[in-house]
Amino acid sequence: MANLNIDSSKVRSYDAIVIGSGIAGGWSAKELCEKGLKTLVLERGRDVQHVKDYPTTNMYPWQFEHRNEIPFDVKQENPVVSRCYAFREDAQHFFVKDTEHPYVQEKPFDWIRGYQVGGKSLLWARQTQRWSDFDFDGPARDGFAVDWPIRYGDLKPWYDHVERFAGISGNKDGLPELPDGEFLPGFPLNIVEKYFKEQVETKYPGRKVISARCAHLSKPNQIHIDQGRVQCQNRLLCQRGCPFGGYFSSNASTLPWAAKTGNLTVRPDSVVHSILYDDEKGKAIGVKVIDRNTKEEIDFYGKLIFVNAAALNSNLILLNSKSKRFPNGLGNDSETLGKYVAFHNYSARISAEYEGLLDYKVDGKNPAGGGYIPRFRNLHKQETDFLRGYAAGFGAYRSSGSDQSGMGEDLKNSLLNPKLGNWGVGSHMMGETIPKESNYVALDETMKDDWGIPQLKISVDYDDNDAKMKKDYLDTMEEMFTAAGFINIKRNESSQAPGLDIHEMGGVRMGLDPKTSMLNKWNQVHSCPNVFVTDGSCMTSTSTQNPSLTYMAFSARAVDYAVNELKKGNI
Repeated sequence: MANLNIDSSKVRSYDAIVIGSGIAGGWSAKELCEKGLKTLVLERGRDVQHVKDYPTTNMYPWQFEHRNEIPFDVKQENPVVSRCYAFREDAQHFFVKDTEHPYVQEKPFDWIRGYQVGGKSLLWARQTQRWSDFDFDGPARDGFAVDWPIRYGDLKPWYDHVERFAGISGNKDGLPELPDGEFLPGFPLNIVEKYFKEQVETKYPGRKVISARCAHLSKPNQIHIDQGRVQCQNRLLCQRGCPFGGYFSSNASTLPWAAKTGNLTVRPDSVVHSILYDDEKGKAIGVKVIDRNTKEEIDFYGKLIFVNAAALNSNLILLNSKSKRFPNGLGNDSETLGKYVAFHNYSARISAEYEGLLDYKVDGKNPAGGGYIPRFRNLHKQETDFLRGYAAGFGAYRSSGSDQSGMGEDLKNSLLNPKLGNWGVGSHMMGETIPKESNYVALDETMKDDWGIPQLKISVDYDDNDAKMKKDYLDTMEEMFTAAGFINIKRNESSQAPGLDIHEMGGVRMGLDPKTSMLNKWNQVHSCPNVFVTDGSCMTSTSTQNPSLTYMAFSARAVDYAVNELKKGNI
């Protein structure tokens, strides 16, 4: 620890400290600042400010040196991040490079990260669905993993709260497995997506195809305009950072809103080493940081600590927060810290063509990405030989092509006048994986990073349940595609490692029993009540829905509880 004097420590003391500035951290900071707490946000990466730090956002394709491709040598140096669909020349500056932040793969795991102010909120796919009681009572129903300490009713008011502020587009679909929310107008399906919806819902009662719900401002309300954001321009260049604030990010929304209160301090370049625990006081007192550039150790102090470093890094920080009281990581009385990691399974896709509706074509771009098929397997009863279920994306586009066999004027005319072909359709699987003790992360005993912090060792893999679920997805979608009259159906079963879905969760799970979980129903560490964890690491199971909206709701709910408890003198 650095040599400090009393005045210096006062300067570094806050009411609350938030570790991480991504989706969960941004929400924690906003809520804390609005409630009047002087709040420090620690971000391990560089500063990125809305609009001015989006260097490629208005560039044309020909302005990129490599026409938006990643050079071969960069791919060779970064084999993991190069597998991510969004790692391209226009957005590569928002991704962590493999060589800069190594980790130990006990089993292959593609860990995709974004270290900067805003974190991965600058990179996410912006799909936002609420969880339902089918998800929160899943472990209790099938007995696999521990029961969630909450149900949908506990979280519903906070879903309402965050949706109104973030701006979520969607339709009122009336599905108990996918509750409706406080929506802006949904983006419409195109003609073939509507056709598939009609075919599925007619021939397969209980299955639905809806317009995907997403965090884009289809029609801004006053609260969004007050944030300085305007309507989504449908550019589909979101991964570059949106100067319009058309989609929700920490940079465009929660962090500047928190700054308006005058209570926010953001410190980039702050690699968190550990949470400081005082054995005599019986609580956490602050956070130890290593400056990313100078390697200086600095301690910051706070009454409340919110851990929002993103799922696996939150595990790392808690595992590395050792004290006499917690020799195996802060709050780890249950010895579950780092275990029961789960993720989403995106490793199957299917595509086809449709020869009908050729009088139509697509005009414009849909930032929601098309349709969404909510989970229909094992909802009301166990009907398959695998646990839980899957959702799926669905989209249609009109293909076009040119005859490139000619020469001269004929070739030029052909290239300039491509002809429309059949419709192309496609779907991708979003499967729930089961949290297991054997899927874990831990600190490596020998390998350290550039800041002297143990590297994270990841041991996560698919299992037989995932294989059965994937086969069912492909068989079922092929049947539905065939029933809809689609042709040239192609199944694509990827061999990608876990992690590439970027939905890793767990390791610091919530639960009713402190003997089998890390957090209580308020996302509060059972045995260290002034520490809260509200990012993906807190998840007890993974559901099939995209998880980010739930992290937002958890963060706002936990802050409300924590501040009330602080005011009562209970923390």
